[in-house]
Amino acid sequence: MAKARRVRSGRGFGVDIGGSGIKGAPVDLAAGTLAGERVRIPTPSPSTPKAVAEVVAEVVHRFGRQSGRRPVGVTFPAVIQHGTARTAANVDDEWIGADVDALLSDQLHRHVHVVNDADAAGLAEVRYGAAKGVPGVVMVVTLGTGIGSALFLDGRLVPNTELGHLEIDGEDAELRAADSARDREDLSWEAWAPRVQRYFTVLENLFWPDLFVIGGGVSRKHEKYLPLITLRTPIVPAALRNEAGIVGAALLAAELG
Repeated sequence: MAKARRVRSGRGFGVDIGGSGIKGAPVDLAAGTLAGERVRIPTPSPSTPKAVAEVVAEVVHRFGRQSGRRPVGVTFPAVIQHGTARTAANVDDEWIGADVDALLSDQLHRHVHVVNDADAAGLAEVRYGAAKGVPGVVMVVTLGTGIGSALFLDGRLVPNTELGHLEIDGEDAELRAADSARDREDLSWEAWAPRVQRYFTVLENLFWPDLFVIGGGVSRKHEKYLPLITLRTPIVPAALRNEAGIVGAALLAAELG
C-alpha cells in the first residue's frame, strides 16, 4: 500500500460492498459525513467478481458529476493484501486471489483503493468518531453477521486482524458472540451479553487496549447490553454507525490518491 498523505478537506467517494447490498455516496472529508443520499443496490447472486464490479460501477455512475474523477474507496468483506483478496466472506469464492484494486479500477476507469470493511469502519471512527484523538491502542469491533475488527496504534491502522475468528472456549468467536448468533438462537440481550463479555475479555487480555469501540448495526442498541458488560478497558458505541465503511473507504482513497 502506498504511503498515505493527510487529507483535511474536500470531497471523496466511498462504496461499501456487503453480502446483501452495495452502497455508495460522496463524502465530506472535512466533516466525515456523507455529502449526499447514499445509493444501495442489492449484491448480485452469485456475487462473482464480474457481477459485483458491474454493480459497483452502476452505484458510482448514478452520481454522475458528483462522483467527480477522484479516486474511489471501496470496502470489501475479506482480507485485502496490497489490493488482492485473500479470503471471501459472504461473497463468491472466485474472489480469492483476485486483484480487486485492478479489477475495479479497470471497470470504473479511475483509481480504486480497496480495504477490508472493518478496517474502513475503524478508520472512520478513529479519524472522525468515537476514537478521535485517543492515543495508544484502540480496537474497533463490529458485531453483525460476523465479527470484524480493526486495530490501531496511535491512530495508525494494523490491517487485516480478523479477530472475529479467534478460537475461544473451543469455538470460532463469531459463531457465539456475533449479533447473528443472538438472532439465530433467539437470545435475550441478558443471555447474549455474557458471550460478548467473554469475547472482549479475551481481547483485552491479549492486547491491553486503551479503548474499545463497538460498531455494526447493534451499536444502535448499545443501551440494551453495554451496561451488562464489565471490563477494565473503556468500551463505547461507534459514532458513525452504518456510514462508517463508506466514510473510511473514501478517506483512505483520498489519502492514497
